[in-house]
Amino acid sequence: MTTTKVTVLGLGAMGAALAAALVRAGHATTVWNRSPGKADTLVDLGATAADTVHDAVAAADVVIACLFDADSVHEVLDPVADVLTGRTLVNVTTTTPDQSREIAGWAAAHGVTYLDGGIMAVPHMIGQPGSSILYSGSATAFEQHRPLLDLWGESAYFGEDAGLASLYDLALLAGMYVMFAGFLHGAAMVAGAGVSATEFARRAAPWLSAMTGGFAGFAAVVDGGDYTVPGQQSLEFSDLGDMLDASAAQGISTEVVGVVQELIRRQVDAGHGKEGFARIYESIKQPA
Repeated sequence: MTTTKVTVLGLGAMGAALAAALVRAGHATTVWNRSPGKADTLVDLGATAADTVHDAVAAADVVIACLFDADSVHEVLDPVADVLTGRTLVNVTTTTPDQSREIAGWAAAHGVTYLDGGIMAVPHMIGQPGSSILYSGSATAFEQHRPLLDLWGESAYFGEDAGLASLYDLALLAGMYVMFAGFLHGAAMVAGAGVSATEFARRAAPWLSAMTGGFAGFAAVVDGGDYTVPGQQSLEFSDLGDMLDASAAQGISTEVVGVVQELIRRQVDAGHGKEGFARIYESIKQPA
């Protein structure tokens, strides 16, 4: 097996999981964290702890940054830009698309090959089925280091634009968080009737899972641009008034459902009430 000299900067739960997977696969792995002590378990596995960022970067051909935010990437790496020159930087820190592009530009100006990554997994999933990481930036770096990247999960490449992986990452997370908020709203609705969140989850999970089968249909309508295609549930029929009234009667917030109702009402008020629910996409694309 070909091994790579790799450094992981940032040993929070995710950074530690990434580093552990590299060590277990036999790669010469150096680790660094701003606060001391977090490297101990990884050192026991076989990693080498560096005292400084300079030493950590100098020890590797590939540097993985798994830090707090875009500002922290610059705080950590700006002082060692000259050491990074000629190396590959894989930045899996959560950033906006524009921040990813800015960091890519900074890397290019310092002769650093740059690959941006969005991790679609929680730490315990790293290296397990279901883990995936989205990448954009240098195609050469992606192909050259694909065996290493694949240790963490399924690797998907979205092109040379360094911001695309971040864009896709945040878009997928948007769907997840809104779904979670909907589940928690439902749990709050039934709580007043003595139903536990655990019991509600047992019923909600298979229902929501089944409903994801509708994504492809919504996507086809949106891409086709025709919201009058037969077989869709109309916006008028999708009115959430009863849901809002029931929520208010339970004494809980209507904010989560109210957002969706507002998206529906905007399209109905514009004369599209007979068209399909997917048309709220237009409300989202064109904010009020």
